[in-house]
Amino acid sequence: MSVDGLRVDRLEELLRDVRDFVREREWEPYHDPKNLTMALVSEAGELAAELRWIPGDEADAFCRAPESRQRVLDELADVTLCVLMLADRIEADLPAAVHDKLRRIRLKYPPGS
Repeated sequence: MSVDGLRVDRLEELLRDVRDFVREREWEPYHDPKNLTMALVSEAGELAAELRWIPGDEADAFCRAPESRQRVLDELADVTLCVLMLADRIEADLPAAVHDKLRRIRLKYPPGS
């Protein structure tokens, strides 16, 4: 199944993998919404740190360069893991939430605005 190009079955697979990972380590008690949000902010900061002193016009090349790409991808994965764990914890239908948000911002910012 696909929602605006996002393969929902792949998302479900990721969620299962994340749930298993957390369960195997017995981390559930520590993964309340506040702690997961704090982890998300922290990981987003680590992602931002990778690009902190990179000029804007060089950022695309930096993210593609072999010597920096893996670091950027690792931090992006950490951010994504936190988003998935938070969405799972609060029982959010993430594809539906994203789809709904896109619908609302399309109305707020129509093409050419």
